[in-house]
Amino acid sequence: MENSALSNVQTETKKPKATFILIYIAYIVCFLDRSAINIALSYIGKDFNLSTTTLGVVASAFFFSYSLMQIPGGWLTDKFGTRNTVIVAITMWSIFTVFTGFAWSLGSLIVIRILFGLGEGAFPSASLKQVAEEFSYKSRSQATSGMISSNYVGAAIAPVIIAPIIASVGWRSAFHLLGIIGIVFVIVYFFVMKPKQKKAKTTDSKHTKVSWSQVLTNKMIWQFFIVVFGLSSVTKGLDTWMPTYLLQARHINLAGVAWMVPLPSIAAGIGAIASGFIMIKWFDGKEKWLIALTSLLATVFMFGMYKATSVGAVITFEVITYFFKSIAFSSSFAFFARLMTKNAYGSSIGIVNFGGQLAGFIAPILIGFLVQLFGGSYSAAFLFLVVAAGVAFITSLTFNEKNIERYKENVVASQESED
Repeated sequence: MENSALSNVQTETKKPKATFILIYIAYIVCFLDRSAINIALSYIGKDFNLSTTTLGVVASAFFFSYSLMQIPGGWLTDKFGTRNTVIVAITMWSIFTVFTGFAWSLGSLIVIRILFGLGEGAFPSASLKQVAEEFSYKSRSQATSGMISSNYVGAAIAPVIIAPIIASVGWRSAFHLLGIIGIVFVIVYFFVMKPKQKKAKTTDSKHTKVSWSQVLTNKMIWQFFIVVFGLSSVTKGLDTWMPTYLLQARHINLAGVAWMVPLPSIAAGIGAIASGFIMIKWFDGKEKWLIALTSLLATVFMFGMYKATSVGAVITFEVITYFFKSIAFSSSFAFFARLMTKNAYGSSIGIVNFGGQLAGFIAPILIGFLVQLFGGSYSAAFLFLVVAAGVAFITSLTFNEKNIERYKENVVASQESED
């Protein structure tokens, strides 16, 4: 661990605002890179003559390796530090973003996207732990929920930026440009976040080390895993297939998709930013009920989207679904940040992230399969997403109140001992 009693020095940045801004921008770049493949799916399908099921495999190739990297990424973060892990992750994913534009066959495209996912996979644990390290316990929830909003900002602006580029110069050039942007960003991050060296406090190693068995057998971590899996299934499924749904099923042109697709992400971004404030203002000590209530509302409005028949109704229900789903999702991570001590945070959040990214692997493939199975109809796919949101709601009700208080007390005691 970084703060092991065996260490003589530890690296610190002590730049909370700079950390937040840079990690926020990194997430936006991250979502631009991953959203590009969703917008380019139709063009890639034409170039390589692929079916909808195969396109689902292409979209999910990234999430396959990305999800598998979440738990190792958390371990690497705890072992090598947040700054080093962030630098390696961004560099690697940027390189393979460039390579995506050079894909010459279906096989090469899938391999490149798997390597892209491995590179990006360590970033969430490292970035969220870096926020937890830089901000005080009282500020951690709002900083975490604010950071989550970057996901939706990136997803919202991606179609506006990427769609015109693809339409004018092709999907390959779009990936080349995005990869170069990532490489430039990591150079800036490297110099701005240059760490200082500081003598580490000597503490009893039994209080600073957390074994893998303790993390893997922690029931609450796996409860968060399931909640995030259910909520992420909605996001990953809709993020991947809504552009194709609007283009193919609703016959809307690319220009129309470019302004329609960002609307749900804008609503989700607002929900993510608001979630930290809502949790502290009205649900302090009742956090699980905030997650349960908003998960339930997301389920209800996802069902409305499933039943909708007009484009306007589909988009309206999707926007509202994203808003409440985002509050539930961001609140889950903000709540989790208040329950885990820093020395266990990287490994623990890696497991929770694994739930979200596993959904990213499963949902696109399953939706593609369901669409093809039902002759191009998206009804069964939308029903699957209703069930996923419902699973998150039911699981959030199982959080044990006594265990929550015990975890909070441990985190506060750990914070005080560090101070």
